[in-house]
Amino acid sequence: MKAIRNGILILPDENGHFAAFTDFVLCYDERITAIVPAEDFSPSDADEIIDATGAYVAPGFLNVHIHGCDGADTMDEDANALTRLAAFQAKTGVTSFLPTTMTCAFDAVERALVRIRAAMAEQGSRGARILGAHMEGPFISPAKKGAQDEHYILPAAFEKIVPYADVIKIITVAPETLTEKDFIENCRAHGIVVSIGHTSANYETARAAIAAGATHVTHLCNAMTPLNHRHPGVLGAGLDTDANCELIVDNVHVHPAMQRIIYHAKRGRNLIPITDSLRACGLGEGVSELGGQRVYVKGTLATLADGTIAGSVLCMNDGLRILRENIGADIPAVVEMATRTPAEELNVYDRLGSLSVGKHADMVIFDEDFNIRQTIVGGADVFRQ
Repeated sequence: MKAIRNGILILPDENGHFAAFTDFVLCYDERITAIVPAEDFSPSDADEIIDATGAYVAPGFLNVHIHGCDGADTMDEDANALTRLAAFQAKTGVTSFLPTTMTCAFDAVERALVRIRAAMAEQGSRGARILGAHMEGPFISPAKKGAQDEHYILPAAFEKIVPYADVIKIITVAPETLTEKDFIENCRAHGIVVSIGHTSANYETARAAIAAGATHVTHLCNAMTPLNHRHPGVLGAGLDTDANCELIVDNVHVHPAMQRIIYHAKRGRNLIPITDSLRACGLGEGVSELGGQRVYVKGTLATLADGTIAGSVLCMNDGLRILRENIGADIPAVVEMATRTPAEELNVYDRLGSLSVGKHADMVIFDEDFNIRQTIVGGADVFRQ
């Protein structure tokens, strides 16, 4: 048994929401075995004791939208690419993630899904868990393609994704393009979360999709119809419902003031911080690539040659620090958005997403600025500063 003491534990309170607790010791092996008052802990019972020295101890973060990092991308044919993603994500406090595909030739998307399936089955102790895939495109709107390649956009067809229903956890679609009446319902019946994104839908169409079972909105504010006082758009539908809304929190994609407005409009609930990062994440400035297109990185901005924003170079821990600064929430509230909220939506909260006895020992230790000291997955160290 291992134990972590002298930390600020972020745990569910009596109402189920996250709060900070001191003077407790967390014991674990592959799973969390006990959380006990410090005065009741016997050091002789532990094989290893980690002294958190006043740092926060929290459930590991979940990143539900990430294309790449550290020079690797989900669409790379190299089987080692996903291993590199998993290792780098662990450095940023992420213990579970969804490698995210993009709009490419559909057979390339299929091969990526096959690689993700294999990675799900072969996970070791080298990095974050791969829970499945986020399939972003090709069922999107050409008018709101963003950095996706318009040549490969296709009409949504459920039969195309049925063979990969065990892998796809989230699928981004433009609801106004759907011609199959039961597409959303069929996805939900197979356990796939339907997300509204890269869409020209109006408010009414977005609300209808949410009523039909779409519970998620892809990178709120970006690549969608904006909020207007006469035409609320997809952004308005995301704010006006309980849909879980992704937010790229790099201060490039969404202005800090807009982040605050969204936070208050959603009453602090149903928000999921994401990175939407590219292979250039972690590599500094220069020229990179996304889906066969050149990407130019300068500072925190990544663009195509025409100036279109092409995802981010954001790390999750940096995003959570930025989000906290922008919205003024406490650290437990920000952690809850990056853990419990996505875990509940992906139906894995019974084993991930909180520090609770019996759940996987997937944890992160960090300071008040979200600098990562240690990341633990399944009880094993996958990163230590």
